[in-house]
Amino acid sequence: MNFPLHRRQIFRRYVALPQDHGSWVFLLSPLVIGIFAGGSISVATGYLIVTSFAVFLIRQPITILIKVYSGRRSKRELSAALFWTFVYSLITLLGLIGLITHGYTYLLYLAIPGLLVFAWYLWLVSRRAERRQIGIEIVASGVLALTAPAGYWVGVGWPDPLGWLLFILVWLQSAASIVYAYLRLDQRALTSPPELKARLGMGRRALLYTTFNLLLVVTLVITGLLPTLLILPYALQWGETIWGTQRPAIGVKATKIGLRQLFVSILFTILFIITWHI
Repeated sequence: MNFPLHRRQIFRRYVALPQDHGSWVFLLSPLVIGIFAGGSISVATGYLIVTSFAVFLIRQPITILIKVYSGRRSKRELSAALFWTFVYSLITLLGLIGLITHGYTYLLYLAIPGLLVFAWYLWLVSRRAERRQIGIEIVASGVLALTAPAGYWVGVGWPDPLGWLLFILVWLQSAASIVYAYLRLDQRALTSPPELKARLGMGRRALLYTTFNLLLVVTLVITGLLPTLLILPYALQWGETIWGTQRPAIGVKATKIGLRQLFVSILFTILFIITWHI
């Protein structure tokens, strides 16, 4: 179907949807974990899902807006960016109204760190310095991880402090996943497998992240704060990091690395949900 030119300018996919497809898992995994950990689904859960998606999606058109005003993108993209910013803002507002009317006003406090991190990101965009910023990616994944306690609190009906522990657990997993992804992408530049010491040196940060996560969960299990089998999803990520450190992704396509990361993240999420209630 051929749309008029002005409609085609507005309905630009790359303006409406994020182009870094791997970022979806950092929203969906914490959100799904939080909802299932909460143990119940209600109308408020639907409002939370809609609001979370709208907030996640609005980053793309606002980023385009900043790039247009800073001279990085064509002004022809301005109408599309404004349109999608308005659409997602309206959906966010309606979702928040729904949550507030159902008694979940306290969830608005979770938006404060999100706004601060988003402002930081947009500042980097305006300075053309947002690419390959592992620090802000880890912090941003923490913002998305706030959907875990939000989903949990909506499920249990009150801001149970256990939600903060859930937040820490899923954020640590997201952070480790990001560091590991950077390791695999860096390994693509190698021409031949390095010696064991060099491989361990490249993977040092990723190994530290996943080892810390596993030891933390084991400690919390021993103290009785977490179910015993919750060790399994973190052992999975730890094992994957050891495997990837020892088998450099030399010449492997970035898409293949991304698909494997996605598979591991999905398996982690499923294992977390199952073992949380055992």
